[in-house]
Amino acid sequence: MIEARRLHILRAVADHRTVTAAAAALYLTPSAVSQQLTALEQETGHRLVERGAKGVRLTPAGEILLGHTNAVLAQLERAEAELAAYSAGSAGTVTVASFATGIGLVVAPALARLAVVAPGIRVRVQDAEGDASLLMVLDRQVDIAVAVEYRGAPDADDPRLTHVPLYAEPFDAVVPVTHRLADAEEVPLAELAKDPWIGPYPGNPCHDVVVLACENAGFQPRLEHSSDDFRAVVALASADAGVALVPRSALRGMELAGVVVVRPVDGVAPTRRVFAAVRRGAEGHPLIRPVLDALARAATED
Repeated sequence: MIEARRLHILRAVADHRTVTAAAAALYLTPSAVSQQLTALEQETGHRLVERGAKGVRLTPAGEILLGHTNAVLAQLERAEAELAAYSAGSAGTVTVASFATGIGLVVAPALARLAVVAPGIRVRVQDAEGDASLLMVLDRQVDIAVAVEYRGAPDADDPRLTHVPLYAEPFDAVVPVTHRLADAEEVPLAELAKDPWIGPYPGNPCHDVVVLACENAGFQPRLEHSSDDFRAVVALASADAGVALVPRSALRGMELAGVVVVRPVDGVAPTRRVFAAVRRGAEGHPLIRPVLDALARAATED
């Protein structure tokens, strides 16, 4: 008989690619994770992982078991959701991880709505970028992630997660007031190919959006300054340190007049698509469902 908790450990190792990282995510010791993997191999009668200099990878037998693992864990989430519904659970805590702009745009308004329609649900919010928040959901550190689509992100068909689309927003070009394109109604990205750039660090989903947009315009951006804080990005642009692409909602509330020039991008604007994600099967949980509905409502009312 295969133990479900060992399947959860197998998936964490597959997601994090090292025993040490998986152990940290699961709040276990590396030796405990190794012991559970060994026990799982004994239960199945197959070698499931191979250790190398660059980490751990699943064997073909491990990949087969991982496919079943995703289905089994999703079904267990559904079972928990139905049991919670059976007991009419209407009070409890839901933890949401979201990037900072998402907190302001949809999470905070959703909390205000929930205080009225579901006062028994307490929401705890953690600031985390989208690439981190999805793993936090899979590792059961949080219940919901508000994340951004990016290259390499789990897609909507991922068997581990259920996606709820929230909103999409364009990136605008931010240039110094003295820039040669400051008077343009729209900024062609190709004309910024030789400029120094300011942008988020690699790993931030917005970094991927910026780089991909520039690649589609025929060049690789020369990123000379890096910050995940868009206020810092705008401040650097105001100091004539470079140009940037910034999500439109991140510019709200900033005093921009006479500081920088913000213009739409000529042609198809780079866009970030934001979604909520939960472990597959948990979307019907009586505590989680109202939070998802409130996030979706906040996104449409923006």
